[in-house]
Amino acid sequence: MPASTDLAPTTRASGTPADTRPRSLVAACLAHALHDGYTDGLYAFLPVWQAQFGLSYAALALLRSLYYAIMGGLQMPADRLLRTASPRTALVLATVLAAIGMAVMASPTGFAGLCLGLVIAGIGSSIQHPRASTLITDAYGAGSRKPLGIYNFSGDLGKAILPAIVALLIPLLAWRPVLVLMAILGAGVSMALFALAPSTRAGGDSTSAARHGERRNGFGVLMAIGVLDTATRMGYLLFLPFLVHGKGGDSPMVGLCLALVFIGGALGKATCGWLGDRVGVVGTVVLTEAATAAFIVATLVTPLWATLVLLPLLGIVLNGTSSVLYGTVPELSDGDTGRAFALFYTGVIGSGGIAPILYGLIADHSSRVVGMIAAAGTALAILPLVRRLRPHLVTPIGRA
Repeated sequence: MPASTDLAPTTRASGTPADTRPRSLVAACLAHALHDGYTDGLYAFLPVWQAQFGLSYAALALLRSLYYAIMGGLQMPADRLLRTASPRTALVLATVLAAIGMAVMASPTGFAGLCLGLVIAGIGSSIQHPRASTLITDAYGAGSRKPLGIYNFSGDLGKAILPAIVALLIPLLAWRPVLVLMAILGAGVSMALFALAPSTRAGGDSTSAARHGERRNGFGVLMAIGVLDTATRMGYLLFLPFLVHGKGGDSPMVGLCLALVFIGGALGKATCGWLGDRVGVVGTVVLTEAATAAFIVATLVTPLWATLVLLPLLGIVLNGTSSVLYGTVPELSDGDTGRAFALFYTGVIGSGGIAPILYGLIADHSSRVVGMIAAAGTALAILPLVRRLRPHLVTPIGRA
Protein backbone atom coordinates (compact mmCIF):
# COMPACT_ATOMS: atom_id res chain seq x y z
CA MET A 1 0.00 0.00 0.00
CA PRO A 2 1.34 3.49 -0.73
CA ALA A 3 2.54 5.26 2.39
CA SER A 4 0.19 8.19 1.78
CA THR A 5 -2.84 6.00 2.37
CA ASP A 6 -1.82 5.34 5.95
CA LEU A 7 -3.51 7.38 8.64
CA ALA A 8 -0.87 6.45 11.22
CA PRO A 9 1.41 9.22 12.59
CA THR A 10 4.25 9.66 10.11
CA THR A 11 5.82 12.59 8.29
CA ARG A 12 5.07 13.16 4.61
CA ALA A 13 7.74 13.93 2.07
CA SER A 14 6.17 17.35 1.59
CA GLY A 15 7.06 18.24 5.16
CA THR A 16 3.60 18.04 6.73
CA PRO A 17 4.00 16.96 10.39
CA ALA A 18 1.92 13.88 11.07
CA ASP A 19 0.30 15.36 14.18
CA THR A 20 -1.34 18.11 12.11
CA ARG A 21 -3.01 15.67 9.74
CA PRO A 22 -5.82 14.51 12.05
CA ARG A 23 -6.65 18.15 12.84
CA SER A 24 -6.78 18.96 9.16
CA LEU A 25 -9.09 16.02 8.52
CA VAL A 26 -11.37 16.96 11.43
CA ALA A 27 -11.54 20.56 10.19
CA ALA A 28 -12.44 19.51 6.65
CA CYS A 29 -15.04 17.00 7.88
CA LEU A 30 -16.60 19.51 10.28
CA ALA A 31 -16.95 22.07 7.49
CA HIS A 32 -18.38 19.46 5.12
CA ALA A 33 -20.92 18.20 7.66
CA LEU A 34 -22.18 21.72 8.38
CA HIS A 35 -22.40 22.88 4.77
CA ASP A 36 -24.07 19.71 3.51
CA GLY A 37 -26.42 19.88 6.50
CA TYR A 38 -27.27 23.45 5.52
CA THR A 39 -27.88 22.36 1.92
CA ASP A 40 -30.31 19.54 2.71
CA GLY A 41 -31.79 21.30 5.73
CA LEU A 42 -33.35 23.83 3.36
CA TYR A 43 -35.77 21.14 2.17
CA ALA A 44 -37.52 21.23 5.55
CA PHE A 45 -38.32 24.94 5.07
CA LEU A 46 -39.92 24.61 1.62
CA PRO A 47 -43.50 23.80 2.76
CA VAL A 48 -43.36 26.67 5.26
CA TRP A 49 -42.07 29.11 2.67
CA GLN A 50 -44.74 27.99 0.26
CA ALA A 51 -47.45 28.87 2.78
CA GLN A 52 -45.70 32.05 3.99
CA PHE A 53 -45.09 33.61 0.57
CA GLY A 54 -47.82 31.93 -1.52
CA LEU A 55 -45.39 30.16 -3.84
CA SER A 56 -46.24 27.62 -6.51
CA TYR A 57 -44.31 24.38 -6.79
CA ALA A 58 -42.43 25.80 -9.76
CA ALA A 59 -41.51 28.88 -7.73
CA LEU A 60 -40.33 26.65 -4.89
CA ALA A 61 -38.15 24.71 -7.30
CA LEU A 62 -36.66 27.95 -8.59
CA LEU A 63 -36.06 29.14 -5.03
CA ARG A 64 -34.22 25.93 -4.20
CA SER A 65 -32.29 26.13 -7.47
CA LEU A 66 -31.10 29.64 -6.59
CA TYR A 67 -28.95 28.28 -3.77
CA TYR A 68 -27.96 25.16 -5.71
CA ALA A 69 -26.94 27.08 -8.82
CA ILE A 70 -24.86 29.58 -6.85
CA MET A 71 -23.13 26.81 -4.92
CA GLY A 72 -22.38 24.76 -8.03
CA GLY A 73 -21.61 27.58 -10.42
CA LEU A 74 -19.10 29.36 -8.18
CA GLN A 75 -16.91 26.34 -7.38
CA MET A 76 -14.33 27.35 -9.99
CA PRO A 77 -14.28 31.12 -9.27
CA ALA A 78 -14.12 30.45 -5.51
CA ASP A 79 -11.16 28.14 -5.94
CA ARG A 80 -9.40 30.63 -8.23
CA LEU A 81 -9.87 33.54 -5.82
CA LEU A 82 -8.82 31.64 -2.69
CA ARG A 83 -6.10 29.32 -4.00
CA THR A 84 -3.40 31.39 -2.26
CA ALA A 85 -5.35 31.69 0.98
CA SER A 86 -4.63 29.41 3.92
CA PRO A 87 -7.04 26.55 4.69
CA ARG A 88 -8.02 28.38 7.87
CA THR A 89 -8.95 31.55 5.98
CA ALA A 90 -10.87 29.71 3.26
CA LEU A 91 -12.91 27.41 5.53
CA VAL A 92 -13.68 30.11 8.10
CA LEU A 93 -14.75 32.52 5.33
CA ALA A 94 -16.93 29.83 3.74
CA THR A 95 -18.67 29.05 7.01
CA VAL A 96 -19.10 32.66 8.11
CA LEU A 97 -20.71 33.53 4.75
CA ALA A 98 -23.05 30.54 4.98
CA ALA A 99 -24.03 31.53 8.54
CA ILE A 100 -24.62 35.14 7.45
CA GLY A 101 -26.84 33.81 4.67
CA MET A 102 -28.95 31.92 7.23
CA ALA A 103 -29.23 35.07 9.36
CA VAL A 104 -30.31 37.17 6.36
CA MET A 105 -32.97 34.58 5.48
CA ALA A 106 -34.25 34.84 9.06
CA SER A 107 -34.50 38.64 8.92
CA PRO A 108 -37.95 40.25 8.50
CA THR A 109 -37.17 41.49 4.98
CA GLY A 110 -39.69 39.38 3.09
CA PHE A 111 -39.15 37.29 0.00
CA ALA A 112 -36.32 39.48 -1.29
CA GLY A 113 -34.37 38.91 1.93
CA LEU A 114 -34.95 35.18 1.64
CA CYS A 115 -33.50 35.15 -1.87
CA LEU A 116 -30.54 37.31 -0.84
CA GLY A 117 -29.79 35.00 2.08
CA LEU A 118 -29.87 31.97 -0.21
CA VAL A 119 -27.38 33.64 -2.54
CA ILE A 120 -24.99 34.52 0.31
CA ALA A 121 -25.21 31.02 1.79
CA GLY A 122 -24.63 29.51 -1.65
CA ILE A 123 -21.49 31.60 -2.09
CA GLY A 124 -20.18 30.31 1.23
CA SER A 125 -20.87 26.70 0.39
CA SER A 126 -19.20 27.04 -3.02
CA ILE A 127 -15.90 27.69 -1.23
CA GLN A 128 -16.01 24.69 1.10
CA HIS A 129 -15.84 21.75 -1.31
CA PRO A 130 -12.67 22.54 -3.30
CA ARG A 131 -10.79 24.08 -0.39
CA ALA A 132 -11.57 21.32 2.14
CA SER A 133 -10.75 18.61 -0.40
CA THR A 134 -7.45 20.30 -1.21
CA LEU A 135 -6.65 20.56 2.50
CA ILE A 136 -7.00 16.78 2.87
CA THR A 137 -4.93 16.11 -0.25
CA ASP A 138 -2.18 18.44 0.95
CA ALA A 139 -2.14 16.72 4.33
CA TYR A 140 -2.30 13.06 3.28
CA GLY A 141 -0.94 13.00 -0.26
CA ALA A 142 -2.46 12.62 -3.71
CA GLY A 143 -2.75 8.83 -3.62
CA SER A 144 -4.91 8.50 -0.51
CA ARG A 145 -8.61 7.70 -0.86
CA LYS A 146 -9.34 6.74 2.74
CA PRO A 147 -9.28 10.27 4.25
CA LEU A 148 -11.27 11.62 1.29
CA GLY A 149 -13.76 8.81 1.88
CA ILE A 150 -14.06 9.89 5.52
CA TYR A 151 -14.55 13.48 4.34
CA ASN A 152 -17.25 12.32 1.94
CA PHE A 153 -18.93 10.35 4.72
CA SER A 154 -18.99 13.41 7.00
CA GLY A 155 -21.17 15.23 4.48
CA ASP A 156 -23.74 12.44 4.73
CA LEU A 157 -23.71 12.74 8.51
CA GLY A 158 -24.54 16.41 8.19
CA LYS A 159 -27.31 15.62 5.73
CA ALA A 160 -28.79 13.09 8.14
CA ILE A 161 -28.53 15.09 11.37
CA LEU A 162 -29.18 18.77 10.63
CA PRO A 163 -32.31 18.40 8.43
CA ALA A 164 -33.84 16.10 11.06
CA ILE A 165 -33.19 18.67 13.80
CA VAL A 166 -34.63 21.44 11.63
CA ALA A 167 -37.78 19.41 10.91
CA LEU A 168 -38.29 18.83 14.63
CA LEU A 169 -37.71 22.46 15.62
CA ILE A 170 -39.83 24.26 13.02
CA PRO A 171 -43.20 23.26 14.57
CA LEU A 172 -41.92 24.31 18.00
CA LEU A 173 -40.13 27.59 17.25
CA ALA A 174 -41.32 28.76 13.78
CA TRP A 175 -38.98 28.97 10.82
CA ARG A 176 -37.20 32.28 11.45
CA PRO A 177 -35.88 31.34 14.93
CA VAL A 178 -34.71 28.00 13.54
CA LEU A 179 -32.69 29.82 10.88
CA VAL A 180 -31.21 32.01 13.62
CA LEU A 181 -30.13 28.88 15.48
CA MET A 182 -28.56 27.55 12.28
CA ALA A 183 -26.66 30.82 11.92
CA ILE A 184 -25.44 30.54 15.53
CA LEU A 185 -24.32 26.97 14.85
CA GLY A 186 -22.37 28.22 11.85
CA ALA A 187 -20.68 30.87 13.99
CA GLY A 188 -19.66 28.20 16.50
CA VAL A 189 -18.28 25.95 13.77
CA SER A 190 -16.36 28.92 12.36
CA MET A 191 -14.59 29.36 15.69
CA ALA A 192 -13.78 25.66 15.83
CA LEU A 193 -12.37 25.81 12.29
CA PHE A 194 -10.19 28.76 13.25
CA ALA A 195 -8.64 26.61 15.98
CA LEU A 196 -8.35 23.40 13.89
CA ALA A 197 -7.50 24.38 10.32
CA PRO A 198 -3.83 25.09 9.51
CA SER A 199 -2.79 28.66 8.86
CA THR A 200 -0.52 27.69 5.97
CA ARG A 201 -0.77 25.24 3.08
CA ALA A 202 1.44 22.17 2.98
CA GLY A 203 4.08 21.95 0.28
CA GLY A 204 3.27 19.99 -2.85
CA ASP A 205 5.03 16.97 -4.29
CA SER A 206 6.67 18.01 -7.55
CA THR A 207 7.22 14.43 -8.66
CA SER A 208 3.57 13.66 -8.17
CA ALA A 209 2.59 16.81 -10.03
CA ALA A 210 4.70 15.79 -13.01
CA ARG A 211 3.07 12.38 -13.08
CA HIS A 212 -0.31 14.08 -12.94
CA GLY A 213 0.63 16.10 -16.00
CA GLU A 214 1.38 12.93 -17.93
CA ARG A 215 -2.13 11.62 -17.22
CA ARG A 216 -4.22 14.78 -17.39
CA ASN A 217 -6.37 13.38 -20.19
CA GLY A 218 -7.81 10.86 -17.75
CA PHE A 219 -9.49 13.61 -15.76
CA GLY A 220 -12.12 14.14 -18.45
CA VAL A 221 -13.00 10.45 -18.29
CA LEU A 222 -13.15 10.58 -14.49
CA MET A 223 -15.44 13.60 -14.58
CA ALA A 224 -17.76 11.91 -17.11
CA ILE A 225 -17.99 8.92 -14.77
CA GLY A 226 -18.80 11.24 -11.86
CA VAL A 227 -21.53 12.98 -13.84
CA LEU A 228 -23.15 9.67 -14.83
CA ASP A 229 -22.80 8.24 -11.32
CA THR A 230 -24.56 11.28 -9.84
CA ALA A 231 -27.25 11.11 -12.52
CA THR A 232 -27.95 7.47 -11.65
CA ARG A 233 -28.30 8.29 -7.96
CA MET A 234 -30.56 11.30 -8.46
CA GLY A 235 -32.71 9.48 -11.00
CA TYR A 236 -33.38 6.54 -8.70
CA LEU A 237 -34.14 8.74 -5.68
CA LEU A 238 -36.59 10.74 -7.80
CA PHE A 239 -38.72 7.64 -8.43
CA LEU A 240 -38.24 5.77 -5.14
CA PRO A 241 -41.21 7.35 -3.28
CA PHE A 242 -43.52 6.48 -6.16
CA LEU A 243 -42.11 2.94 -6.31
CA VAL A 244 -42.88 2.46 -2.61
CA HIS A 245 -46.42 3.82 -3.01
CA GLY A 246 -46.90 1.49 -5.96
CA LYS A 247 -46.03 -1.47 -3.74
CA GLY A 248 -48.64 -0.41 -1.16
CA GLY A 249 -46.39 1.61 1.15
CA ASP A 250 -47.63 4.77 2.88
CA SER A 251 -45.78 8.03 3.55
CA PRO A 252 -44.00 6.78 6.73
CA MET A 253 -42.85 3.77 4.72
CA VAL A 254 -41.43 6.13 2.09
CA GLY A 255 -39.48 7.88 4.84
CA LEU A 256 -38.17 4.54 6.10
CA CYS A 257 -37.10 3.49 2.61
CA LEU A 258 -35.26 6.75 2.02
CA ALA A 259 -33.57 6.39 5.42
CA LEU A 260 -32.44 2.86 4.54
CA VAL A 261 -30.89 4.09 1.29
CA PHE A 262 -29.13 6.96 3.06
CA ILE A 263 -27.84 4.74 5.86
CA GLY A 264 -26.43 2.36 3.30
CA GLY A 265 -25.04 5.32 1.38
CA ALA A 266 -23.21 6.66 4.41
CA LEU A 267 -21.69 3.22 4.99
CA GLY A 268 -20.74 2.99 1.33
CA LYS A 269 -18.98 6.33 1.38
CA ALA A 270 -17.03 5.32 4.48
CA THR A 271 -15.93 1.94 3.08
CA CYS A 272 -15.61 2.22 -0.69
CA GLY A 273 -12.69 4.64 -0.50
CA TRP A 274 -10.89 2.04 1.61
CA LEU A 275 -11.87 -0.66 -0.90
CA GLY A 276 -10.51 1.41 -3.77
CA ASP A 277 -7.10 1.57 -2.07
CA ARG A 278 -6.98 -2.22 -1.91
CA VAL A 279 -8.58 -3.58 -5.08
CA GLY A 280 -8.07 -0.59 -7.36
CA VAL A 281 -10.25 2.10 -8.87
CA VAL A 282 -11.25 0.14 -11.95
CA GLY A 283 -12.30 -2.98 -10.07
CA THR A 284 -14.18 -1.06 -7.38
CA VAL A 285 -16.14 1.13 -9.79
CA VAL A 286 -17.02 -1.82 -12.05
CA LEU A 287 -18.25 -3.72 -8.99
CA THR A 288 -20.32 -0.86 -7.54
CA GLU A 289 -21.89 0.27 -10.81
CA ALA A 290 -22.81 -3.26 -11.93
CA ALA A 291 -24.30 -3.93 -8.49
CA THR A 292 -26.18 -0.60 -8.63
CA ALA A 293 -27.86 -1.54 -11.91
CA ALA A 294 -28.71 -5.02 -10.63
CA PHE A 295 -30.19 -3.75 -7.36
CA ILE A 296 -32.25 -1.06 -9.12
CA VAL A 297 -33.84 -3.66 -11.37
CA ALA A 298 -34.34 -5.99 -8.40
CA THR A 299 -36.29 -3.34 -6.47
CA LEU A 300 -38.64 -3.04 -9.43
CA VAL A 301 -39.71 -6.68 -9.28
CA THR A 302 -39.53 -7.59 -5.58
CA PRO A 303 -42.36 -7.23 -3.01
CA LEU A 304 -42.12 -4.42 -0.49
CA TRP A 305 -40.57 -6.49 2.32
CA ALA A 306 -37.79 -7.69 0.01
CA THR A 307 -37.25 -4.16 -1.27
CA LEU A 308 -36.65 -3.05 2.34
CA VAL A 309 -33.87 -5.62 2.58
CA LEU A 310 -32.31 -4.54 -0.72
CA LEU A 311 -32.36 -0.78 -0.16
CA PRO A 312 -29.43 -0.55 2.32
CA LEU A 313 -27.34 -2.72 -0.02
CA LEU A 314 -28.34 -0.51 -2.94
CA GLY A 315 -27.42 2.55 -0.89
CA ILE A 316 -23.90 1.20 -0.29
CA VAL A 317 -23.11 0.88 -4.00
CA LEU A 318 -25.29 3.79 -5.14
CA ASN A 319 -23.39 6.29 -2.98
CA GLY A 320 -20.12 4.48 -2.37
CA THR A 321 -18.68 4.99 -5.85
CA SER A 322 -18.38 8.71 -5.23
CA SER A 323 -15.72 8.18 -2.54
CA VAL A 324 -13.54 6.29 -5.02
CA LEU A 325 -14.04 8.96 -7.67
CA TYR A 326 -13.31 11.89 -5.32
CA GLY A 327 -10.22 10.07 -4.07
CA THR A 328 -8.92 9.70 -7.63
CA VAL A 329 -9.23 13.42 -8.50
CA PRO A 330 -5.76 14.31 -7.10
CA GLU A 331 -4.10 11.58 -9.21
CA LEU A 332 -5.49 13.09 -12.41
CA SER A 333 -5.40 16.76 -11.46
CA ASP A 334 -2.33 17.80 -13.50
CA GLY A 335 -0.86 19.06 -10.22
CA ASP A 336 -3.57 21.71 -9.64
CA THR A 337 -5.68 19.81 -7.13
CA GLY A 338 -7.88 22.72 -6.07
CA ARG A 339 -8.93 23.52 -9.62
CA ALA A 340 -9.54 19.84 -10.33
CA PHE A 341 -11.81 19.44 -7.31
CA ALA A 342 -13.68 22.64 -8.19
CA LEU A 343 -14.25 21.45 -11.75
CA PHE A 344 -15.28 17.98 -10.61
CA TYR A 345 -17.77 19.33 -8.06
CA THR A 346 -19.19 21.69 -10.67
CA GLY A 347 -19.86 18.73 -12.94
CA VAL A 348 -21.46 16.48 -10.34
CA ILE A 349 -23.55 19.27 -8.78
CA GLY A 350 -24.75 20.27 -12.24
CA SER A 351 -25.61 16.66 -12.98
CA GLY A 352 -27.57 16.48 -9.73
CA GLY A 353 -29.67 19.42 -10.84
CA ILE A 354 -30.28 18.40 -14.46
CA ALA A 355 -30.57 14.61 -14.28
CA PRO A 356 -33.92 14.46 -12.41
CA ILE A 357 -35.46 16.69 -15.07
CA LEU A 358 -34.26 14.39 -17.85
CA TYR A 359 -35.42 11.21 -16.12
CA GLY A 360 -38.72 12.90 -15.36
CA LEU A 361 -39.20 13.66 -19.05
CA ILE A 362 -38.45 10.03 -19.89
CA ALA A 363 -41.04 8.86 -17.37
CA ASP A 364 -43.60 11.41 -18.56
CA HIS A 365 -43.32 10.08 -22.11
CA SER A 366 -43.27 6.39 -21.12
CA SER A 367 -43.64 5.21 -17.52
CA ARG A 368 -42.01 5.34 -14.12
CA VAL A 369 -40.55 1.87 -14.67
CA VAL A 370 -38.86 2.97 -17.89
CA GLY A 371 -37.44 5.98 -16.06
CA MET A 372 -35.93 3.74 -13.38
CA ILE A 373 -34.55 1.34 -15.98
CA ALA A 374 -32.96 4.35 -17.67
CA ALA A 375 -31.23 5.14 -14.36
CA ALA A 376 -29.94 1.55 -14.19
CA GLY A 377 -28.77 1.85 -17.79
CA THR A 378 -26.83 4.99 -16.89
CA ALA A 379 -24.92 3.00 -14.26
CA LEU A 380 -24.07 0.36 -16.87
CA ALA A 381 -22.91 3.06 -19.29
CA ILE A 382 -20.10 3.80 -16.82
CA LEU A 383 -18.52 0.36 -17.24
CA PRO A 384 -16.85 0.95 -20.64
CA LEU A 385 -15.76 4.40 -19.50
CA VAL A 386 -14.01 3.22 -16.36
CA ARG A 387 -11.85 0.82 -18.38
CA ARG A 388 -10.44 3.88 -20.15
CA LEU A 389 -9.14 5.18 -16.82
CA ARG A 390 -6.66 2.32 -16.39
CA PRO A 391 -3.74 3.81 -18.41
CA HIS A 392 -4.05 7.15 -16.59
CA LEU A 393 -3.96 5.91 -13.00
CA VAL A 394 -0.78 6.52 -11.05
CA THR A 395 -1.04 3.98 -8.24
CA PRO A 396 0.08 0.49 -9.23
CA ILE A 397 -2.92 -1.21 -7.68
CA GLY A 398 -5.21 1.05 -9.67
CA ARG A 399 -3.62 -0.29 -12.84
CA ALA A 400 -3.94 -3.91 -11.87
